[in-house]
Amino acid sequence: MHGRSVVPIIETERLRLRAHTYDDLANCTEMWTDPNVTLHISGTPSTLQKTWSGMLAYVGHWSFMGFGYWLLEEKVSGKFVGEAGLADFKRDIVPAMRGFPEFGFALATHAHGKGYATEAGLAVVAWADANLTHPKTVCLINPENVRSLRVAEKCGYRVFEQGVFSGKPALFLERLRRE
Repeated sequence: MHGRSVVPIIETERLRLRAHTYDDLANCTEMWTDPNVTLHISGTPSTLQKTWSGMLAYVGHWSFMGFGYWLLEEKVSGKFVGEAGLADFKRDIVPAMRGFPEFGFALATHAHGKGYATEAGLAVVAWADANLTHPKTVCLINPENVRSLRVAEKCGYRVFEQGVFSGKPALFLERLRRE
C-alpha cells in the first residue's frame, strides 16, 4: 500500500499519537537540539533546519509510503512527549534492513523514564501489524543505548546482526509481523 493522505490518530492509555503540524516545530526542535536526546541517535544535537526537514519527511512518508511518524502527546494535558513511528530512510545499510519499515522513537528529556516509549512503541507495531503487509519491521540501536534496547525488546524486536552505522556500533533488530 502506498500513499495515505490522512495520518491515523491512535490513542493509548496515556498518549495520543497524531500527525505533526507546523505548530509542533518549536517542541520538536527543542527535543532534537537536546544533547541528552541525540546522544545515542546521532551523537550531535540537531538544528532547526534539520528538524524542519525531518518533519517534512514525516509528511512525505505518509503520502508516499502509507506509514510514517506520529507526534506523541499526553492525552490529559496535551503536553509534547516525542515522536515514534515507521520510516524508509533509504539508508546505506545492512542489506537485511532494506525494503522494510524501520521502527524508531525519540522522547523529550522530561518524558524519559515514564514508560511512554514502550506504550507508544506497542501502539506503533500493533498499527503496523493491522495495516501493513510487510513480513517484518526493523530497527537499529546503538548498543550503549540500553533503555532503547529494552523498549525495542518489549515491542517484540530481536537482534539479528551487529555492525556499524555512520561510524558507530549498531545493533540491527527485526520484528516479524503478527496476524
